Formats: sequence, C-alpha cells, structure tokens
Amino acid sequence: MRDLVRRIDSATPPGRDRAVDALRAFAISGVVLGHWLVTALVVDSGTVRAVSPLHYMPLLTPVSWVVQTLAVFFLVGGYAGATGYSAARARGATYGQWLRARGARLFRPVAAVLVVWAVAATAMLARGAGLDTVHTLFKLVVSPLWFLLVFTALTAATPLVARLHPAWPLAVVLLVDLIRFGLGGPAWLGWINVAAGWLVPYCLGAMWARGALRGRATGWALLLGGAAATAALVLAAGYPASMVGVPGERISNLNPPTLAAVTFGLAQCGAALLLLGPLRRVLARPAAWAAVALLNLSAMTVFLWHQTAMMTVTSLGLLAGCPLPGLHTVPDGPAWVCARLAWLPVFAMALLICLAAFRAYEHGRHTRGARGRVVREQRPARATEVPRV
Repeated sequence: MRDLVRRIDSATPPGRDRAVDALRAFAISGVVLGHWLVTALVVDSGTVRAVSPLHYMPLLTPVSWVVQTLAVFFLVGGYAGATGYSAARARGATYGQWLRARGARLFRPVAAVLVVWAVAATAMLARGAGLDTVHTLFKLVVSPLWFLLVFTALTAATPLVARLHPAWPLAVVLLVDLIRFGLGGPAWLGWINVAAGWLVPYCLGAMWARGALRGRATGWALLLGGAAATAALVLAAGYPASMVGVPGERISNLNPPTLAAVTFGLAQCGAALLLLGPLRRVLARPAAWAAVALLNLSAMTVFLWHQTAMMTVTSLGLLAGCPLPGLHTVPDGPAWVCARLAWLPVFAMALLICLAAFRAYEHGRHTRGARGRVVREQRPARATEVPRV
C-alpha cells in the first residue's frame, strides 16, 4: 500500500490543483450516499416500488442538504471545461478533437450499463417479473443519466458560455419560476431551468478558471448570500425545504431545478471555494491524495453502477424469504434509518464488484500518433495514472 501511495504521488504533475479533484470526489460521494439513503425499495403485493424516507420522516430533510451536491459537480465541470479547452487550443487541437476526447470517457461506460440493464430487464420479464417492478428498477438506473446529458451539453457549449456571467442564467431561472409559481404559467416552462439552473454553477467554474473568484470574500459572499436567499425562498415563498425530490410532494426542487435549488447551489459553491485552502494542505499528504485520485479514476463507473449495487443487494436479500429491515421495509421510523446505515458497507462491497467488472470501459491508453496527438485506446488504467482535469 505504501508503494502504491508513493507511485500515485510521484505520478501527479507538480502544478496540479488537487483540491479540484477532491471537490469532484466529494460531489460523487454525495450523489452515491444520497441515493443509498433517501431511496428505498419496498415489496408490496409482489411488486417492487421506490419510496423515500423523507416522505415518512420530514425531520430528515437536512440530510438532503448534505447529499445533494450536484452544484459542486457543475462548478468543477465548468472549471475543467474552461481550462481543458484553453489547453487544447494552446496545443493546436480543434474544437472537435477536444470534444471527442471529453465525451469518450462519458459514453463508453454509459453504453455498458445500458446494454447490461437491457439484457437484465429482458431476462426479468421472461422469468415472469411484473412490468411495474422492472419499470421501477430500470428507472432507478436510467434516471441519473439526465445529469450526464445536461453535463455533456454544457461541456459542448463551453466555448460559448465560458465567459458568460452566471447572473444571466440565474435571471432566467428567476423569470421562469416567477411565471410558473407566481403567474400560474405552464409547468413545462420549468424544464428551461434544467439548462439555465445548472449553467449558473458551470459559469462560476469557468470564472474560477479565469482567476475571477480569488479571495475568500467571494466564497463567503456566495455562501452567506446563497444560504440567506434559500432560507427566504423556503420560509416565505413556499419552496420545499428538501433539496431532492420527494415522491408525493407537489413541487420538487430538483426535477426540474427551482430557484431555491440554484441559490442553494450558490451557497455550496461558496463553501467549496472556501475549502480550497484546507483541502490543498490535507492533500499534500500522499495517502490522502491517493484516496482522492483512486476515486476520481473510477468516478463515472461509481456514478453509473451505484444504483445497481444497491438493487442487487436488495434483490439478493429477498432470498431470505422475509422482508429485511432497512432493505425491504417501509422507511417510516428511526429503526429503518439505523438498519439502512448498517447496509451501507454491503452496498459498498457490491459497488466494488461492479467496479472490478466495468471499470475498464471508463479508461483508455494514451499513445502518441505520427503528429504527436494523444490517441485513446481501450484498456484499464494503471493505478499510477492520475485522472485528468
């Protein structure tokens, strides 16, 4: 282990900002823990359905403030997109070459998970599983892909939005919500916020790449201003307090994003900027950096397969012949919470098996062509490779 840590540390370029990778790792970890904690599969009359403990236990709402970390991911994505595009142009790469390189790592693992689940869904239906059950499971796998579609679209638009001030998309979100909720406008207008809402932290990330967010005063302004605006929207304007969707609720802050979700994201971005200094000091230690680097090397695989890991454990638990607490029971009390926390290490072990099986689809080999361009060939990445920004 010491040798592995030493090799990862020595393979890291001296000028790499390790705190950026730490923020990405934090965002991915929040998504995984969020889905594992606020999604429950219960068996009802032979049919599997998804429910949320937040519906039965509203006091757990603050959990959603910790695990809903998408704004941080888009902040880092904007930083990575802007810096990566500038570096590619400096090397003489075209826009198409840069975009293909950015997209390759996204779509190979997506294709793998879709193929596996298409086969699995067909097999379940052939063995007599109910259509509602298969739909519930398949939806849990596919629904997170909306995030990748939005992220890919914003990445492709990086040359256009890299210098866009985040106040502009924020104004669009405000206008859309004003029409929807204040003037009784059509609900479909909210889907404009899918692009506009996540463009706000993405543009902040591009500003960060240009050096425009230096100084702790900016971080504190975003944190305190975003938190105050979110509190006002929840307490005075009727927005939900939960920052994730809760089945049965009239309004979801996330589907599509509301103004409250965006202002909450601004607060998260401010906190992320304030943490950069402490993170850089911690990650100067080789062991801490090795953990972050290894997670980033498999970030896409973790994101795509964590739901499958949870559902696999839940399905195998049915072999016990009776509902298992925290796995198949209704999430309506503290006992369920304690039981679910005990299941988290089991979910993690199942995810490690998925990583071993499918991590190869996320990486490729870097070889130099005749003109010195980097070409990616499919193969598993070595442990000493460091994820690119």
